[in-house]
Amino acid sequence: MDIGSSYLPSDLIAAFLCAQLEQLEDINHARMQIWQMYHRLLKPLEEANYLRRPVIPEYCQHNAHLYYILLKDAITRDKLLKYLKDNGVQATFHYVPLHNSLAGKKYGRVASNMNFTSELSERLLRLPLWVGMERQDYVVSQIEKFLRVSSK
Repeated sequence: MDIGSSYLPSDLIAAFLCAQLEQLEDINHARMQIWQMYHRLLKPLEEANYLRRPVIPEYCQHNAHLYYILLKDAITRDKLLKYLKDNGVQATFHYVPLHNSLAGKKYGRVASNMNFTSELSERLLRLPLWVGMERQDYVVSQIEKFLRVSSK
């Protein structure tokens, strides 16, 4: 938010992190399974042109940090967010692009208008993903129900 901020973790947070690092392989494996399930379940919706899924080049390895979908516009994204919330799914938008943040506007500089970045950020929706999650089918069924009804 400002110049000189410190984000050092407390001892308690460091202890939690240490325990998680001891289980790193299991945690990463579980997150990857959830990510892959989303990717498989959302493929038909991408093939029907309702959304776009992440693209991972063959020469890259992702870490299943998050799973997102790209919708056709900001209005659809916002309506889907509300629909999911009303149906018990805690999805969210992604981060505000740096050039649009308070600190970015105050301290940053850009070489172009950044319209592409801004437009993509308005269409991006992050799906819930945490270790132990088992309801990707429900999340995807709610997305599908909303998109099929709203496209009529």
